[in-house]
Amino acid sequence: MSAAGRRGEPHPPRALSARALFALVYATSVSGVYFALGVVADRALGLTPLVFLAAGVFFALTAMTYLEGSVLHPEPGGSSVFARYAFNELASFVAGWAVLLDSVILIAVTAFTATNYLAELWSPLGHGAVEVVVAAAIVAAVAAWNVAGVSIRQLQRQTVVASVDLAVQLLLILLGLALLLDPGPALDAIQVGRDPSWGDAVFALTVATIAFTGLEAASSLAGETRARRRDLRQLVGPGVGAIVLVYVGVAVVAVSAFPVQDGAGALATRDVEAPLLGIAGAFDAGWLRAPLEAVVAVTAATALIAAANGAMLGTSRLAYALATNRQIPSAVGRLHPRRGTPYVLIAIAAALAAALIVPADLDFLVGIYAFGALLAFTIAHLAVVALRFREPDRPRPYRVPGNVRVRGRDVPLPAAAGALLGAAAFASVVALHAGARWIGLLWLAGGVALYVTWRRIDGNPLLRRVVVPEQALRQERRAQPQFGSILVPISGRPLDDDIMQTAGRLAGSVRDDVEEEGAVIEAIWVHEVPMALPLDARLPEARIRRAKEALRRAKAVGEEYEGVHVSTAMVRARSAGQAIVAEARRRGVEAIVLAAEEPSRVRGGALLGGAGPRDDVVGEATKYVLRKAGCRVILTAPPADEDGAGAGPGRRRAPDPAR
Repeated sequence: MSAAGRRGEPHPPRALSARALFALVYATSVSGVYFALGVVADRALGLTPLVFLAAGVFFALTAMTYLEGSVLHPEPGGSSVFARYAFNELASFVAGWAVLLDSVILIAVTAFTATNYLAELWSPLGHGAVEVVVAAAIVAAVAAWNVAGVSIRQLQRQTVVASVDLAVQLLLILLGLALLLDPGPALDAIQVGRDPSWGDAVFALTVATIAFTGLEAASSLAGETRARRRDLRQLVGPGVGAIVLVYVGVAVVAVSAFPVQDGAGALATRDVEAPLLGIAGAFDAGWLRAPLEAVVAVTAATALIAAANGAMLGTSRLAYALATNRQIPSAVGRLHPRRGTPYVLIAIAAALAAALIVPADLDFLVGIYAFGALLAFTIAHLAVVALRFREPDRPRPYRVPGNVRVRGRDVPLPAAAGALLGAAAFASVVALHAGARWIGLLWLAGGVALYVTWRRIDGNPLLRRVVVPEQALRQERRAQPQFGSILVPISGRPLDDDIMQTAGRLAGSVRDDVEEEGAVIEAIWVHEVPMALPLDARLPEARIRRAKEALRRAKAVGEEYEGVHVSTAMVRARSAGQAIVAEARRRGVEAIVLAAEEPSRVRGGALLGGAGPRDDVVGEATKYVLRKAGCRVILTAPPADEDGAGAGPGRRRAPDPAR
């Protein structure tokens, strides 16, 4: 999905509901239970439920901080954005660079773990080359989806995934509490300081905190969320409570089903890469165990793939923010010329994630993930506290509760406590995990060196913000205006989707002077009637059906954009060009978006669609519209040789000019 919100760039389609935003947080955060539970149980042993409860408190503090920061500065980038406004550009980059590391690792971990759950349905997926290949294929599919562009409607459907995921997890908890709960052995095995050791307990706590992720990806979408203050409070009230409840409930069932013996937990030993499958397999009744394992396997794989997509989505938006602020070379954040997505960095992230899958070392990856997550969380907490002093009068739709007055300003105690806890957890990760210490610090040092070098080469200051114009990221694409009413001629060709998407982006963020009902796209199909027939002659049924289907699809594509209503109509005329101009004048539209018509040897007989805007490669209808239209005309065209249009010498792709 392309980032949006800056002047001169298309705004994102349909606003995201608070429910859908929570679904994204839930799917990304609770996905951690499918892989983090085993790692935490391996270190925390019988203290696993208590560790997740303590981590849940930190998660609640962090959720409040991210919510205030996201609605205060609703830009893609999460903690990187907060740090920019609170401190400087270097602090912003450090936060963003840490999140990039996490995003890549999360994509790798979720794709890898998905194969371990799917192995319940096909055993070769659980080991060897097949496991690696399928996991890499999941990464590639997620990357391709994000390059193509994830729509808001698709994100809205995330609520279904989250609902099913929650239902299955609650079912597993309830069945476990009813049939497996036996706290005696679990409590008897706890010997703090030995089983687990203090070092293992602290490390388990840091790993548990990163299980509650998803805030960074969701914060990038905060500016596209239409929510009331009450809805925002519910995100950090019942919403966070539900996530913590799932983690603690699953952990209680896990230590009951697999009590610690001789200083080791059977769950971590046997099912560390698919712990919820291990819990499902602990039920004695075969009639219950087999279907429950299948349901858990499918649900877990779906949730993990959704989490990988959420991580990739967050990566794409963060990359856009880093590139537009000259924190990374603009070539890395370059946007796809048609899709408007940062395809270069998505490809890089996918390649790195696929490479991380090969060693298949979950404990190693989780430790490095904790490094980046805790660093970003700590910076976010500090930034929100600092912004209370730097921007005290800026409207805040949501404020972190529990404030004290310091130097005449309200300081949020939850954010201050979160900063202290985050810094302590980050220090413990560096001290206790060799992978996080060396790989994490090397990643951070390399990133800072890259940042300093690039800013010097580019002639930009190290600390002050510099925004690159969009033309540096978009190839052959100029800034586009917005219109309240647009006419779009439809022809039943594949290019129809492109011109409707262009119209949707132009109308999807309506000017302030447009009525509350939003912008209107008038999609029309022109039936050219030859002179040999009267204008009201009966048309072939096949032609009518084709027109209706094309208009139906055009309406569906256009109304994916926020604030856009699409009306459809069929028009009879002798000439397509004249009909388009006449309809534009009659309807009073502000712009016409059409495909450049391919030239035809038969005057007036060509279908809309074809090659570029030059006079020698466009037809009579296009020329007529360009000459006679009393409004702006935006042309679009497919690449040469696409669908047979534009093929031939001298043809080239149209650069989407506007008249």
